[in-house]
Amino acid sequence: MRRLDPSSPPHALPRRALLKAAAGAALSGALGLPARALAAGGKAEDDFFVFIHATGGWDVTMWADPRNERKGLVAPATTDNTDTAGLRLWVDAPGSGDAKTFALVRPQGSNITFGPGIGRLADLYDRLCVVNGLAMNTVSHPDGAAFSTTGRHLSGGRTVSSSVDAICASELGASQTFPIVSVQFPSAVVGDRLDRRAAPLMVGEIGTISRSLYRSPHYDTPEDRAAVTALLSEEARTLAARSSYTEALNGFALQAEGLNRMLTSGLQEVFSRGQLVRAHPEFNYRARFGLGPAVNAAFALEAMQRNVVRCVSFSSSGFDTHTSNHRQHAGTLQDLFDLIAALLGSLDKAPHPTRAGKKLSDHTHILVTSDFCRTPQINTSMGRDHYPNNSALVISPRFRGNLAFGKTDPEQLLPAQAKTFQGGPRPIAPPDLLATFLFAFGISPRDHLRDGEVVAELLRSP
Repeated sequence: MRRLDPSSPPHALPRRALLKAAAGAALSGALGLPARALAAGGKAEDDFFVFIHATGGWDVTMWADPRNERKGLVAPATTDNTDTAGLRLWVDAPGSGDAKTFALVRPQGSNITFGPGIGRLADLYDRLCVVNGLAMNTVSHPDGAAFSTTGRHLSGGRTVSSSVDAICASELGASQTFPIVSVQFPSAVVGDRLDRRAAPLMVGEIGTISRSLYRSPHYDTPEDRAAVTALLSEEARTLAARSSYTEALNGFALQAEGLNRMLTSGLQEVFSRGQLVRAHPEFNYRARFGLGPAVNAAFALEAMQRNVVRCVSFSSSGFDTHTSNHRQHAGTLQDLFDLIAALLGSLDKAPHPTRAGKKLSDHTHILVTSDFCRTPQINTSMGRDHYPNNSALVISPRFRGNLAFGKTDPEQLLPAQAKTFQGGPRPIAPPDLLATFLFAFGISPRDHLRDGEVVAELLRSP
């Protein structure tokens, strides 16, 4: 890097450097950040992203914000209301009476205290950035899902802002074969700010794509199809060159060429459920939702290894437990976090496709959210209902590990003040987390989000 003489006048700086510095200063001021914090960002052009949404609203008292004492409205998980048989980290808390509650989980060296639902992810505490006390201001499933992933509440039942996965795909993956594959995730593209090439490929299951790529050999050969594609693409480009409105014709050529690349590069097996299960036995396909999220995790790993996808987003269901089905809630949490732990283990072993000497885990970033959390009290049906508090999880080399940020009050489990934001002390909210996530990868939050401030405390120092 060229060193500058501190005594040099401002005009000695190259014009581009001046403009960049001015833009950085403006963004820093708008977000309330010290200028040095901007260095923590930087475009993540060859990084990968996994977005997971725990559909239905999870019980944070059994993993991220554990409560094992009866205080205020809090009725903790006990052997009376929770199926503890399969919970590896459940240890009866001493002196808790006939209905035993759990002992808190805190691995040696961890700054984070967990509940037993955290599963094998507890061993990876040094990589976890947990955000507690997220103010949701909603108890509606559609609204909570939208608020968690877009930073905006629904308006008239409609999503009014693009989701974080679509934004990352647009900013960082528009040139990928698949900028984003979204499997039952609340992805959204709103307005004209995003690159249309990066619109989410939204499917009900990964196997849908495999079936759509299948081509019977009975009527033509791959060579025949390649020749037709070349002819159509060339004609579309020729017509585009003569046209005043080239976008549609160039788009046609791009689509034809892209489909040909997919059909001739063996990508069908990347989307095949059977192939994925055989290729990645490390994932537990017999878990409560194994053939859904586990296959999606295997797909994310395989597609990132082949460098054909930038973002993979998927949902994990089973958390909307209003009745006695809440007995299995902790087990469902354990299955989800065990899956994430297995994914991290595989990412640690997989080489990065374009960065020599690097592992996928060095450049893969995971964000896990949910609609909201469950009520701190048990209802008359032995379950928990919707509650306007939440937690989230970030696993990323650009976020601080071994950190729990934000808090809830000790008695009612409602969001408490986390820090002083520009408007004064308040809890952290989804727009703040999303703004911080985008900023960490060199994406200007103000280009995409109406609300939210970057929380520098969550980010690793430059």
